[in-house]
Amino acid sequence: MKLIVAQGNPGPEYANTRHNAGWLVLDRFISDSNGSFRAMPKCKADIAELTIAGEKVLCAKPTTYYNQTGESAQAIANFYKIPPEDTLIIHDELALDFGTIRTRLGGSDAGNKGIKSITAHLGPHTARLRIGINRERPAEMDNADFVLSRLSLEELKMLDNLASKIADNIRNFIAGNFETTTHRETRPSAE
Repeated sequence: MKLIVAQGNPGPEYANTRHNAGWLVLDRFISDSNGSFRAMPKCKADIAELTIAGEKVLCAKPTTYYNQTGESAQAIANFYKIPPEDTLIIHDELALDFGTIRTRLGGSDAGNKGIKSITAHLGPHTARLRIGINRERPAEMDNADFVLSRLSLEELKMLDNLASKIADNIRNFIAGNFETTTHRETRPSAE
């Protein structure tokens, strides 16, 4: 069994924000896989169950808010007895240009409080799929305001254009073929 956890914030005020890029791409993956989410309060998450290539896969959107996603991930992992090595975290990455994808195993939290929470609850051995969200912004806007700002229509289209590559990475993780080296995808056009 594999666990896919996408970081984001619940509530309409956070819909389509940069910090919810993980939720947006997981929503697309679940929709394309003909799955659906259901609330699972005991695990503090909305969960979709899939079977892909004979492997049971749980896809989760924690409802604990971004900075406490480790609480939900740990509750799910404990309930289903899923080790950290079988867990993929999908999250936005401010240090990467918009439209860049990086995959890796473990690594530091680089100041990301959601990843810090994941590491505190599951340890450092999860796989990660990071989605670049950095674009030009007003000089007076701090990081916290920027990650909570809404994505433009162009940026939403760019994320949608990345859906097949992200789905390939998720399927590779499920199949045990997740690349252990960091790589980048070139930024797709918004057309």
